[in-house]
Amino acid sequence: MMSGRVITYAKALNEALREEMLQDERVFLMGEDIAAHNGPFRVTEGLFKEFGTKRVRDTPLSEAAIAGAAAGAAVTGLRPVAEIMFIDFSTLATDQIINQAAKMRYMFGGKIRVPVVYRTQGGAGRGNAAQHSQSLEAWYVHIPGLWVVQPSTPYDAKGLLKSAIRNDNPIIFIEHKGLYFTKGPVPEEEYTLPLGVADIKRKGDDVTIFATSKMVLVALEAAEELARQGISCEVVDPRTLKPLDMETLLGSVRKTHRLVVVVEACLTGSFASEVAARVGEEGFDELDAPIQRVCAEDVPIPYAGNLEAEATPQPRDVIQAVKRII
Repeated sequence: MMSGRVITYAKALNEALREEMLQDERVFLMGEDIAAHNGPFRVTEGLFKEFGTKRVRDTPLSEAAIAGAAAGAAVTGLRPVAEIMFIDFSTLATDQIINQAAKMRYMFGGKIRVPVVYRTQGGAGRGNAAQHSQSLEAWYVHIPGLWVVQPSTPYDAKGLLKSAIRNDNPIIFIEHKGLYFTKGPVPEEEYTLPLGVADIKRKGDDVTIFATSKMVLVALEAAEELARQGISCEVVDPRTLKPLDMETLLGSVRKTHRLVVVVEACLTGSFASEVAARVGEEGFDELDAPIQRVCAEDVPIPYAGNLEAEATPQPRDVIQAVKRII
């Protein structure tokens, strides 16, 4: 049973890291400014003081070096959690992540494991402009060998990060910058959440809204307004994009017969497109209306707040998509 304790998303991640470091001495952290400066979003606050330089390591300003060293450490038997400050900067580390970490287990015939977690921050909404606001999760979903996780709540963030650290596969763990100071109930007791299992955040009968990361909150706000208008929406949060829990999603579609997919990434080639294709292939006969995708515009994310909001999905966009098919 969940306790009544309420903490922030950032604090939940911090607790997950601390608990796993206490439980397994092979777990260590590495990244830019994560030690004495407590990380850019203070997720690693207090861990350097508790665990010291051996297990909380500041790195040079080189994403390629961070990603490559973490993969190498994982292969030797450690369990590194490497922070890439902003998913935008992971583009500088794609050779190490995509061509090394993701492929080594396969290329060595399963004789090695690569238990590395790459924590990174994605998403818009903070006025960080085009080079610090992207949603690149679909890039990593596309790569065989990588797992991709996007928690939307403090409870999910803690349980999924603990499971990711214990997993033997390289995992891209994407935290939305706009969620760090959101709050929610998180048990004080030990718990983990299974990777690859979706969660129904709101039950409904008329339309399924499949949403990821911060878009879960957008979808829930839209569903609340639609409920006042007599339209019942079920909000499904995959939590893990890869592996994807199609069973839960298709079960919801079989009930509602309508689907709206909401992700913050640009429309073309987004994860929403993959979800729509999968449901079209596996659940076409259950659909009573065309699948709707609600995504960001195909433009670099603007700096100005009003333009940033215009370019990214808002509750009104979800409401319009639902009304098109209801």
